[in-house]
Amino acid sequence: MEIRPAATLALTRDTADGLEVLLLQRTWDAVFLPGFHVFPGGAVDAADNQCRDFMEGHDDTTASAMLNLDHGGAGYLVAAIRECFEEAGILLAVDADDRPVRPDRTAVFRDREAVSRGELSVAGLCERHHLKLPLDRLAYLSHWITPPGPPRRFDTRFFVAAAPAGQVPGHDGVETIDHVWLSPKQALEDHRTGRRLYGAPTLRTLRVLAGFDNTEALIAHTHAQPPEPFPSEPWPALDRGDQPRQLEPGAPAYDEVRKLDPQRSGSARAAITPGLAVTLAPGVQRLTAPNPGAMTGPGTNSYILGHGGRFTVIDPGPADERHIAALLALTGSRIERILVTHTHRDHSPAAGALREATGAELMGMPAPDEPSQDRNFTPDRTLAHGEVLDTGAGRLKVIHTPGHASNHLCYLLEPEQMLFSGDHIMQGSTVVINPPDGDMGAYLRSLADLLQEDIRYIAPGHGFIMANAHAVIDYLTSHRLAREHKVVEALRHHGPARLADLTPKVYDDVSAALHGVASRSLLAHLIKLEEDGRARLRGEHWQLSDSTPA
Repeated sequence: MEIRPAATLALTRDTADGLEVLLLQRTWDAVFLPGFHVFPGGAVDAADNQCRDFMEGHDDTTASAMLNLDHGGAGYLVAAIRECFEEAGILLAVDADDRPVRPDRTAVFRDREAVSRGELSVAGLCERHHLKLPLDRLAYLSHWITPPGPPRRFDTRFFVAAAPAGQVPGHDGVETIDHVWLSPKQALEDHRTGRRLYGAPTLRTLRVLAGFDNTEALIAHTHAQPPEPFPSEPWPALDRGDQPRQLEPGAPAYDEVRKLDPQRSGSARAAITPGLAVTLAPGVQRLTAPNPGAMTGPGTNSYILGHGGRFTVIDPGPADERHIAALLALTGSRIERILVTHTHRDHSPAAGALREATGAELMGMPAPDEPSQDRNFTPDRTLAHGEVLDTGAGRLKVIHTPGHASNHLCYLLEPEQMLFSGDHIMQGSTVVINPPDGDMGAYLRSLADLLQEDIRYIAPGHGFIMANAHAVIDYLTSHRLAREHKVVEALRHHGPARLADLTPKVYDDVSAALHGVASRSLLAHLIKLEEDGRARLRGEHWQLSDSTPA
């Protein structure tokens, strides 16, 4: 799939209550991010690179240097200005006296539709109305490449600029159906409550903006702290047969291979092999159990922290004799502690045999009284949220993350900023939230809490290490809230309805073979909506509550 260059512009204004940013709501008919609130932006057009005679503050050489490109940098800046004009009706241009375009220059703004239809280029607009494009008034904020999966992928540069005084935004009624000025903190709160939907890069930008009281401070910081380039180049690795291959960004093993092989020697493996120990960081190894499957991926990951005679094992895995023997061999049976993230049967059952062989202390939370739980697990010590353990690899913080399971814990290895996430965050898929012990509201709150932690890498219970931890969390949150919106719309158009009848409506993008599992997460969404006062159950039929907005 082609990855198209694109540009996005966060327009800000200063108010008595602080900084606000302009957000547009995309049409619900959009192929990409339907109904989401976004900043003005879109793909770079060929004509955006043909504005040389109308640019000020940057030429293509300096713009490209700012964006870490060989050429074509000015096109991104021009595209940001053009898309803002098309989608929001705001034009960042100046007249012959270097003054922003006044709103009473109606002839300029009448040409908005011609620019939107491609009948008039930005260069043509500038020539017709004697305008210049002050490219230096756009500050380069961040870089994002859409991961594999969506129907369209973009290589997007995010910019920020002050909105021109006097100009009033207006959504175009085609690609965008609403617009709003919000403080970044209010926008984030609307996301948390599900009132508005945002994509991961929008959320990341809002968090940056939330740290500033005014546009001047934001722009000054952005100029002083240029963003790191987003990973965009293939990385050499070894496949399962030790054959060399090139991993593209977004491949499951890409982040891990980049971390383990920063020199690009091609020595890191792009496949997880059960029983083969992999060193992930100083004093951190992963050993994967031989229990691959639809729900476990390549198998359950056990993590071994420490070296010499002092080891801590996180998630010993299933009661598989081969895996238990491998853990004992890897540690020389010198295990001090055994921690579990939760007590589902692919994570904790080996704890008993390891404890018997080593005398290690079992730590975690007791198993809930449910058939899917390993009720043989009884911790010697029940861990508390916020507790810190001293391990051979450094300080390990305990974080209670209910949602997938009420007793779920994550562990943050502070020196490495590495989160051992168990099944709270899995690589390559979303987790099943299965009531009554699974709780969608608690899951979303737990994800929000993790955003307050200093996390760089996520080491999941299944799959490879993931980088850009906060972006991963943002994606999962946005995915769940987008699904929640589908639940509300299904209830609006098909309710009252039974769970079985709602499932194919809400999960029409999922194979029917998985609808049995999906129905459990749907039930979790419905229970959350009921707790929020937005849905109710009458007999076997779910419906919207009277207070749910249209």
